[in-house]
Amino acid sequence: MVYSQNWDLDSIFPGGIQSPQLADKYTTIQEQIKDFAQKVTTYNPSEDQQFNQLADLADLAQSIGAGLGTVNIFVNGLLSTDYGNSIYTPHLTKIGQLWVDFTNPLNQFQKILRQFDDDTFAKVQKHERLAPIAFYLNELRDEAQRLLDDQTESLINKFALDGQNAWSQHYDTISASLKMTYTDANQQKHEISSGQALNMLDGEPNNNVRADIMKNYEAMWGQSENLTADTLNHLAGFRITNQRAHHYQDHLEQPLKMNRMKKETLDAMWSVVDRNKDMFKPYFDRKKSLLGLQEFGWQDQVAPITHIGDYHPKNISYDDAAKFIIENFAKFSPKMADFAKMAFENQWIESENRPNKQPGGYMESVPDLHESRIFLTYTGSVNDAATIAHELGHAFHSYQLTDLPFWRDAYAMNVAETASTFAELIVADANVQAAKTDAEKIVLLDAKMTNPIAMFLNIRARFLFEDAFYQERQKGIVLPERLNALMDQAQKEAFADTLDTRHPHFWSSKLHFFIDSVPFYNFPYTFGYLFSAGIYAQAKAQGSDFEEQYIALLRDTANMTSEELAMKHLNVDLTQPEFWQSGADLVKKDIDEFLKLSEPFVKQTNAGMKIWEW
Repeated sequence: MVYSQNWDLDSIFPGGIQSPQLADKYTTIQEQIKDFAQKVTTYNPSEDQQFNQLADLADLAQSIGAGLGTVNIFVNGLLSTDYGNSIYTPHLTKIGQLWVDFTNPLNQFQKILRQFDDDTFAKVQKHERLAPIAFYLNELRDEAQRLLDDQTESLINKFALDGQNAWSQHYDTISASLKMTYTDANQQKHEISSGQALNMLDGEPNNNVRADIMKNYEAMWGQSENLTADTLNHLAGFRITNQRAHHYQDHLEQPLKMNRMKKETLDAMWSVVDRNKDMFKPYFDRKKSLLGLQEFGWQDQVAPITHIGDYHPKNISYDDAAKFIIENFAKFSPKMADFAKMAFENQWIESENRPNKQPGGYMESVPDLHESRIFLTYTGSVNDAATIAHELGHAFHSYQLTDLPFWRDAYAMNVAETASTFAELIVADANVQAAKTDAEKIVLLDAKMTNPIAMFLNIRARFLFEDAFYQERQKGIVLPERLNALMDQAQKEAFADTLDTRHPHFWSSKLHFFIDSVPFYNFPYTFGYLFSAGIYAQAKAQGSDFEEQYIALLRDTANMTSEELAMKHLNVDLTQPEFWQSGADLVKKDIDEFLKLSEPFVKQTNAGMKIWEW
């Protein structure tokens, strides 16, 4: 092994959760917040000094934000590898309290910006020290009109600790405590955690084992439905009340603002997704045949094709995956390749497959060090290699902004998913192009389809469910039975009735519904996927000449709206369906190739039944 599969957190704060340096950092942040609060309260400079003092406040606020981001990734990084350990709970509470303490004077800072008339604020935005963060300052000023009086805002933020934030943490407690059993291909029973079960659902090759895991996984979450329904209802209830208090007209207005996009853009994107969902029907029919299934269930949508003809895909070693990623990044961007190599060498990635890890994967910045940390579980599949590329794309995005002020790193989630998906597309396409036989290409095309299935169907179902749930939640508590019905209906609609068995408790098992920091966490993924598809098409056309253009786009992601970004760098109108359709057309091209290549392996019997030739 060349590269370690364990990340280095000691370079952030040595000594783990008891690190003296972590304790010192808490103290530093507390002192900075007190200083910021005092300076905001007494801000009343003479006219010739007001902009410089405002810049001083902005610098201090960004330093506090960077510090909080650093301690947050450190504590959550430890928790992710020791999931469910209560030793970290006091630290999560402490970080939450620091955010509350910081939010109150930050609200006052926003109100200062609101006090400037338009002409004066225009001068603020042009000031030498403030011009680089002018867009973010304008957002803060605009949002200030929603703020209530200081005392009320302070109370809401404090209540959030034991309200919205606490319910989100409570879900983690529930999830970490769940275990289930399944029967393997040798009829041996095994007990696994909810996180291990989720990883196996995506990668288990045996049809019967996969179906058994799915049945028991659904039952496990069903047994916990009262707890998770309480959690979801109260988390959403707090959010709805808070949105109403801040004059949001509906449950989508806030997430759209957070993603810096128009409702017309969201509607255009979903209309194209909905219009193209039927293209997956022949793909699923063919995959059902290739897997030898009588019924096609939720657990089968991204199930791996383990052998076809004489081809048997092998697991990819972590080092080989790293080498492949670096080599293929270099074809589009030498800077991406150099960055990926650095991330592997410097142990920024936690990928070891072991128990007691949090499900899923993520990338978080370490602002004070201008670094990132990536968390995932690597099992050797093609999809796992793509996940590494995905998270490295996130990290590369953040790395391009390290010379800019902290508030220029505050890009929205929808465009955050652009760089990650772009990186994933590079690796997925490279895998397909490197195939030596049609059989191998079929397997790799199928693996590549994991992303569009998620973005067009799975996440569409999440959005349909969440939209319906929030509408009903405004009228009162939504019971588990109704949540199951809403989710089942959402899956039927999004998947165009292609699933014989579905996952009604998906609302309960999916962490994303319980995240407190971002409402409607899911739709930005589809935006990022389709947005990156357009960028990727340009990159393929331009080759290595595209690198600087791509980096320029990434550096602008926190400096304008989504629509402005697309128009400036891609010359497209996101409120129109044409751009989104171009992404759907790329998916259709892959489906057509998959169907064409796999046709010789399927023959029609006289009875019209399709039989797989092994």
